[in-house]
Amino acid sequence: MRVVCIFRENQDYSRSVNEWLENFYRRTGKRIETMDPDQNINFCETYDIVEYPTILAIDNNGEVHASWRGRDLPLINEVSYYTI
Repeated sequence: MRVVCIFRENQDYSRSVNEWLENFYRRTGKRIETMDPDQNINFCETYDIVEYPTILAIDNNGEVHASWRGRDLPLINEVSYYTI
């Protein structure tokens, strides 16, 4: 399972996303892949990502199992389930 956080740096929400990612790492010992939407346009078009930040849990076949969109970031436990 692949978990990806898509967001732009230097936005008003960036600090909270980076803090959430660090908290996630501290609590789980796992890093979440991050992606800049401007450098990954095809990925964003494929998964219809138009709101940032967005977190996706994607299986090896490319199927989305869970997604969280917008500034209200999910609980760490909700996402850590998909990083096993």
